[in-house]
Amino acid sequence: MLLPSEIESKSLIPVVRAIMAKKLSGEYYLKEGDIAKLLGVTQAAISNYVRGARGDTQLVEKLRGVPEVMRMIDDITKEVASHKRFGASSMAKYIELFNYIRQSLLICDVHHVLEKNIDEGICKTCESNLLKGN
Repeated sequence: MLLPSEIESKSLIPVVRAIMAKKLSGEYYLKEGDIAKLLGVTQAAISNYVRGARGDTQLVEKLRGVPEVMRMIDDITKEVASHKRFGASSMAKYIELFNYIRQSLLICDVHHVLEKNIDEGICKTCESNLLKGN
């Protein structure tokens, strides 16, 4: 049974990084090495994100289809690109993004893809706790 924080670290964070890496490369024309420094990962990881070899491509498309998620990712990416650093404001926006993913229950959709036979009682308890943040 995966915990919400495991879903974030194993699936959602890599997908958000993939979207950001592609935007920083394609829209802001940053080099992979510079993007790696901004996002705190290796240049090889950025290369894989940009090529689509890292970060679940189906999940990338799912998040791209959620306007509020993309607005938040666009805002973070723009800030990181313009300031050439991932600062306190960017971190606050990143946390806000993941709070939105939890509280909108998008994280549940991801969980059900990762694990098919989730106990309904555990699912309802988790959902109830995620919604307490609203």
